[in-house]
Amino acid sequence: MNQKYKEYLRLNKNILLAFAASITISAIAADYFSDQYDYLNTTLTLVVDYGVFFSTFGILFYLDNRRKYRTETGELKKSLLKSDLIKIITSLGIGEVVYTIVRWVLQYYLLQIDYDAYLASIISQLISTVVYLIVLNLSVKITKLYKDE
Repeated sequence: MNQKYKEYLRLNKNILLAFAASITISAIAADYFSDQYDYLNTTLTLVVDYGVFFSTFGILFYLDNRRKYRTETGELKKSLLKSDLIKIITSLGIGEVVYTIVRWVLQYYLLQIDYDAYLASIISQLISTVVYLIVLNLSVKITKLYKDE
């Protein structure tokens, strides 16, 4: 399989595993904050979601890519690391803006029409994750993070 496609698969695997962790913890948080106003529940749940997602994704991304940025002698490939960090942060940033808007609005709406807090969190996160993956993969392709070497 082409190396570029392996990189895409690894990135998406890490994102999906991070979302699996965050969807579970977010649903628990949403249920915990269910006695709060809907806008506060939505905001606090989103904060928990981000904390869990970025912690998990960061660890997984590091574990998968730690050898990529080292030479055979163990020295850091600073220019490659800097270039890739700019591309991944740009791609994640664009995806996160879209994700945040879609998730917040959708969870707030579901709470307004009397969904249980945990269910509103799960549904909004699942839909937002699909949108996020589409935007992120398009952004990674546009920034050429994974180009043929």
